[in-house]
Order: sequence, then C-alpha cells, then structure tokens
Amino acid sequence: MLMDKDMVVKHIQRILTEKSQKHRAELQRLGKAAEHEPLSQNVLFLPQTRQLLGMNTIIQDPMTDEVDFIFYFDRLSTLLVEKAMDNIHFKAAKVCTPRGYEYDGLLPVGEVSAVVILPSGSAIETGMKRVIPDCRTGRLLIRSNYRTGEPQLHYRKLPTDIAKHEGVLLLDPQMSSGGAALMAVKVLVDHGVPEDKIVFVTYFAGRMGLNRLTKVFPEIKVVVAELVEDFDKRWIQKRYYGC
Repeated sequence: MLMDKDMVVKHIQRILTEKSQKHRAELQRLGKAAEHEPLSQNVLFLPQTRQLLGMNTIIQDPMTDEVDFIFYFDRLSTLLVEKAMDNIHFKAAKVCTPRGYEYDGLLPVGEVSAVVILPSGSAIETGMKRVIPDCRTGRLLIRSNYRTGEPQLHYRKLPTDIAKHEGVLLLDPQMSSGGAALMAVKVLVDHGVPEDKIVFVTYFAGRMGLNRLTKVFPEIKVVVAELVEDFDKRWIQKRYYGC
C-alpha cells in the first residue's frame, strides 16, 4: 500500500516537472522569437510630454520622499487609465446642459471593470478610482515559483458577470518577462472575457514581455508609460507602500 502511494507521488512529481519544463521552454521560445521583433500596434505609449518626463524624473529619483513619490505616481496612474479608457467602446449620447442647450457627447457602451494583479497592481488603484469612481474591481494573486520561476495563481476574485462587461482593465505597474501578464490574461479569457475587451495597464514594460503578451493574445491593448530593459527588478510596490 505504501509502495503504491510512493508510485503515485513520483508519477505526479514527474508530470509536474515535465509541465514545468515545457512551460519554461515555451517562454524561452517566445522570448527569443520576440527579442528583435517590432512592438505590436496595440502597444500604446503615453505621449512623452515635458510633464510626463518631469513626473518620471521624480518617480525614478531614489532621493524622492515617500509622500512625493505617491503623489506623482498617482498622477501618472491617472494618465495611464485615461489613455486606457480611450480604447473602450463609446456610444453617441445627448444631454441637456444647465443653460438649456443640447450637447452631443459620448457615453461608455457598457460597464468597465478592473482586475488588479496583486500585490503590485494596487498601486494603480488610486489613479483608476479617480477616472472611474464606481469601478468594480477584481483581484488576482500571481507569484513566481521560487524553484522554476514560472507564475502560479494563488488567489482569484472576479466580478461575477465580468464576461458581459464592455471593457476590463488589467492593472500591474511593472511587466518584465510577461509571465504574470500572460497568466492574468488567460484567466480572464477562460472566464469568458473577449480578448479585444482587455486593456493591460502598466507603468514599466520590457520589450520581451510586451512581445510575448501580444504574440499570444494579439487582440488585447497594452498601455505603457515607459519602455525599460527586460527583466527589470520590481520596485514600484516597495516605494509606493514603503515595505
């Protein structure tokens, strides 16, 4: 009986090892294939204005104190979410102004929700709430396996009807290899969210991660503030929360 259990355990371990090896091989293949490719047209950068460059300077300066860092990161997050909202479908709408005139404007076709990739994604929430105050928000906790380096989903909480939403913003301030982003998008797609209704919102992103993500999911949009080197260390969360 004990021998049978040992055989089952070894069999499961072998299957998991094989799956892990396949996953890493696939990520390496995507990385090499994407290394020198041009970025997708669905990767959208914030305009590099003097205001944006000034905020980036303050955010990336190690001497910036915590209060100023949070203030300027929240400002920049607001710009990122506003840019993301430009990719949501709108419909024509008329309203009567206080002066009695009709105004021809636009309103979102349906509900827009957000999903935060924990733990770092919470840093973008303040900016997101400034743009969409009543936004319903879900959460995904994705951690890298310390042995294999591959992403693992530890927690998932999504709005019950997320598949019916007109748009879903996926929030994570830094994207390096793209492993966590790939898993997060796959979770949404598996829950019925159409690929073309997902907008990934990030502050920093590496070329490899962007190309991996848009190669596997070519219809999603990605809004980025700045392109950085691949495998840049995550530091936004530590600076934002002081831990």
